[in-house]
Amino acid sequence: MMHRNINRRSILKGSTALAFGTVFASPVRAQAPEPVAINAGLIEAAKKEGKVVLYSSMDLPVGEKLGKAFEAAYPGISVQIERSGSERLFSRVDQEFASNIRAADIINTSDASHIITWKKNGWLMPFLPEDVARHFSETYRDPDGMSATSRIYLSSIAYNTNLVKPEDAPRSYADLLDPKWAGKMVKAHPSYSGTIMTATFQLVRELGWGYLEKLSKQRVMQVQSSTDPPKKLALGERAVMADGNEYGVVLLKEAGQPVEPLYPTEGTPTISGPTAIFKTAPHPNAAKLFQAWLHTRETQQFFVDYTAQYSAHPQVQSKPGRRKLSDIKLMKEDAVGVEAMTEEIKTKYARLFRV
Repeated sequence: MMHRNINRRSILKGSTALAFGTVFASPVRAQAPEPVAINAGLIEAAKKEGKVVLYSSMDLPVGEKLGKAFEAAYPGISVQIERSGSERLFSRVDQEFASNIRAADIINTSDASHIITWKKNGWLMPFLPEDVARHFSETYRDPDGMSATSRIYLSSIAYNTNLVKPEDAPRSYADLLDPKWAGKMVKAHPSYSGTIMTATFQLVRELGWGYLEKLSKQRVMQVQSSTDPPKKLALGERAVMADGNEYGVVLLKEAGQPVEPLYPTEGTPTISGPTAIFKTAPHPNAAKLFQAWLHTRETQQFFVDYTAQYSAHPQVQSKPGRRKLSDIKLMKEDAVGVEAMTEEIKTKYARLFRV
């Protein structure tokens, strides 16, 4: 963790929190690369490498589904997935670079502030897929071609419909402080999950540390990944989810499980998951092909349909019956703000929740 502290402090010395649309701003602008379309030359070069190694914060079944789809589209190229929480992946990458280990080709993180550090360190490869150049707004792509937002999703609250009546369900973060929910909630940890790190920053910004201090006194079950609270909720181990990924709840509900997502009146934390290629990728052409393929309309639509998440590609639509982002009051992202507060969040959260 020492590397992370040094990197973040040096990057952010004298900086202030910015809106998410400026997350990918670079202190010294490089020339943006020319857009690259998937073509026969790139495919052939990728097939010669035969493999791409993906470090991923996506749920393992999601990453595996994507990997199988890529392998089906491009026979002869295998996808090796190394899955963990984004904060753990960040530490792993830091340790690997410090040890001169170059294992990863491409990475998807649920903590967009990681891109700031990796870009500042000169670890990322500029690569701009044609679909990203043509369709993605500047908010969702690095101006120097170092990354693109592969998925957008929410960290909401939710409840088990067998344990809580709709009229009694919490409607806001303030409602979670009601003594009736003591010992009945589950939430994930910001030191493991980039989703929860990002969501916790937004909650602290909007509601203050005082809110989390009060929530910590509610005897909340603590789990690691943002994927865990929806599962605990469906199993009936807890009645209410204080945070976790909303799409997990949506998918469980569609599968017939007794869960219901809720969108707090204060606003719902929003998370963007960018993907980037490492400059030292052992299989650079396979990584470029995967990055280009991942951000096509077809792959993004497939991903959204399968995961109940959202896409930055404007031609991608949510399945009928699912909520649209435009219908939900959202908290605003700020990856630079997350970068500045990461260590504070880890320290204060651990002290408050004693985990």
